[in-house]
Amino acid sequence: MASSNARDLSGPHPSPRPGGPVPQVPTRTELLPLARLLEQAAPFDGRHDLPFPGVHVVRASRPNTDLVHGMFRPSVCIVAQGAKRVFLGPEVYEYDTSRMLLCSVELPMAGEVVRARYDEPYLGLILDLDPPRVAELAFKVFPDGLPPVREHGGVYLGEATAEIVNAAVRLLASMTDPRQMALLAPMAVDEIVIRLLCSPVGGRVAQLGQTESHVQRVARAVNWVREHFDQPMNVELLAELVHLSPSAFHRQFRAVTNVSPLQFQKNLRLREARRLMLVGGLDVTTASRQVGYVSSSQFIREYGRLFGNAPARDIALLREQGQAPAALN
Repeated sequence: MASSNARDLSGPHPSPRPGGPVPQVPTRTELLPLARLLEQAAPFDGRHDLPFPGVHVVRASRPNTDLVHGMFRPSVCIVAQGAKRVFLGPEVYEYDTSRMLLCSVELPMAGEVVRARYDEPYLGLILDLDPPRVAELAFKVFPDGLPPVREHGGVYLGEATAEIVNAAVRLLASMTDPRQMALLAPMAVDEIVIRLLCSPVGGRVAQLGQTESHVQRVARAVNWVREHFDQPMNVELLAELVHLSPSAFHRQFRAVTNVSPLQFQKNLRLREARRLMLVGGLDVTTASRQVGYVSSSQFIREYGRLFGNAPARDIALLREQGQAPAALN
């Protein structure tokens, strides 16, 4: 199922400067060097952190049979091989070699690899986006002011281009030597960000670095909820924190995260309880109380709704599969 956000690829967005080259969709020939470098960096399935900060590789040799839950940081994912699907609230986002996934706020999402084979694994490059650096580069790309933005969702799709793929190849190639990495990797990262800013979704990428943008206001609220997820939700306090009325805050929060503040908090609580049971060995009652639940029965119902199984069975399956959910911080 394709995401409704695919329509974001058209409409009144900023386009490349007049007279500049028209971005080209990457061909298989252009994707092959990126795939080879990613395979070298990720010799087995899983997520691999590379030597340069904020650069990661994900490899999967077969499609997922179960959703994998995790926290997505502000980042862009460039696919060299295969295809993946992620879920945020009611929205579904599918991306592959022709489309990149961009995330502007740290959000809990679930994902599944939908196209991968042992001889042709899914290979994705994840590049974390640094808001202050995005702001610096956006000022250079848009010296006359940022373009208007119609959509404010925290997750969206952008067209992959040969230029971005080639910059990603240079980024990975620079990591073969520490001196080259120190000198060349920052330039390759900047080039990727600049090309994103010059793309049809450039206005949305630029919002990542603007402290008073819809995205960054919600990001501040998200950070507060993550740090106090076990406490009662106070929407009025959150709205005051980001200088919005409660109604405007609720509207903007849902626009960015696809869920309400209460649903977002519930999601964080359930994910942390899952981690506590799996890694810390806590029982259901203790884990549920520790993340803020008063009723164990309510916790069990909501846990099953999110993860598809009752807590005890879910944890048993995770242990069989050797999975370990990440902490919230």
